Amino acid sequence: MSTAARDRTGLGRVARGGALNMAGAAGGALLNLGLVVAITRGFSPDTAGVLFAATSVFLIGSAVAGLGTPSGLVYFLSRMQARGTGHAAARVLRTALGPAVAASLGAAAAMAVLADDLAGLIGEPDAATYLRLLAVFLPFAVVTEAALAATRAYHVMRAGVLLDKLGRPLGQLALVCTAAATGSAGLLAVAWAGPYLPAAVLAWWWMRRVVGAHRPEAPPGPAVLPVSPGSPGTAGAGEPSDGAGEQVSPRAFWAFSLPRSAAGIAQLGIQRAGVVFTAALAGAAEAAVFTAASRFPVVGQFAAQALQFAAEPRLAELLAAGDRRGASTLFRASTAWLICLTWPLFLPAMVYAPLLMELFGPDYAAGSRALVVVCLAQLLASGLGMGDLVLTMTGRTRSNLVNNLLALAADVALCLLLVPAAGASGAAAAWAGAIAVRKSLPLVQLVRSPGIHPFDRRWALATGSCLVWFGAVPALSAAALGTGPGSLAAALAAGSAGFAATLWLLRGPLELDLLLRRGGAPVGAAG
Repeated sequence: MSTAARDRTGLGRVARGGALNMAGAAGGALLNLGLVVAITRGFSPDTAGVLFAATSVFLIGSAVAGLGTPSGLVYFLSRMQARGTGHAAARVLRTALGPAVAASLGAAAAMAVLADDLAGLIGEPDAATYLRLLAVFLPFAVVTEAALAATRAYHVMRAGVLLDKLGRPLGQLALVCTAAATGSAGLLAVAWAGPYLPAAVLAWWWMRRVVGAHRPEAPPGPAVLPVSPGSPGTAGAGEPSDGAGEQVSPRAFWAFSLPRSAAGIAQLGIQRAGVVFTAALAGAAEAAVFTAASRFPVVGQFAAQALQFAAEPRLAELLAAGDRRGASTLFRASTAWLICLTWPLFLPAMVYAPLLMELFGPDYAAGSRALVVVCLAQLLASGLGMGDLVLTMTGRTRSNLVNNLLALAADVALCLLLVPAAGASGAAAAWAGAIAVRKSLPLVQLVRSPGIHPFDRRWALATGSCLVWFGAVPALSAAALGTGPGSLAAALAAGSAGFAATLWLLRGPLELDLLLRRGGAPVGAAG
């Protein structure tokens, strides 16, 4: 593809925004991994398991209270920018943020009042105190996520990197280490959730600054009437659309956002249900083992989220302009980039799973099988790309909701079947099954409708390179040198050197050279 064509598609902007997010994601992943290590090494497995179960409830509650506003803000604000109607952004922000803040206050009150019942439901009565403390900070988590989503709609990635990827987890790590040093398990919940408060204040300020800087003056003449779902421009039958008007009606906004909210809750349920079910069916210690096993793949998930945050507004703009070819190109290129970012993490982790699990302490070594299964699931998720995001940006949030509900149902059913017998390994297998459902269904729907899929030459080059340098090389190193730290270091050194050389040779076909270009969209636009 020519440079001009790639600039029109926005690959350069997405690549640079993804690189910035990736840098933040790498730091954030290390901080979050350090946070889990600090908890597991500073407190007993039972205490760690109780906290992990309580924070899972907190995150599910914040997803419920968010009402899908982050996705809605990115979708509508990006489309309005593409159509030159950005002067109406304030109306969209009022439509979104008022109900979200009210819902978060209600959810926080319900969480505090029902703390004993929720603790009993997850099988950990000691979690009630944690839940009451966490409830205080739930509205700040909702505000932070919504405000940062609004900045992403304008391709401003610095706010999310500095506040969400680095600032908040750094604060959490510092406070948790302080609690561990003092031996006070009672401070754990406040240490984990406290940084959401300053993050919310700064995110709100940054959102107002970005929106104000990008708001054009309203054009003269009468405003176009608000558009409701089903009007011209819908992306699919029965799906909401903002049409081509200057304003977005509350009905149109919530017709898009509420199904996305329910899908996000289901998706978070897939991520966290294993912890809750393992705590309830196999005990807090097994829940802590499963949580620890899932931390290494979370590094890859942060990388995927980094690229998704950069691609999301551009996909909305391309689809708003009817450029399905450009959206397909972005989908395929981003899938290859995602594989190059994440498979080098998952493949060696499978080979050296026992060694990595020992980082959390001797009680966690038995979780190596769970780590292998979770890594396999993440290989599949990365290899199939961001089909769920593409489906959402076409406006088909109801289809996305159905997909996530089916995946959650699979996760729950498999947890009930496998966790009582296999503990953490059973929860990992259930998670893998849910991911297979959630990632494969959007591809079937996209192929049948817009004809978009992630597979092309770039996909083959990315997977082949990763399998050679981070699959075969670590396997050979483990066979020759064992699975100790020296063997892992040698495998990573050889694999990284070979992979870097391969990516340099393939930078054109993989379109990684866009990271080095300053043409097209300005580099600062991604920041």
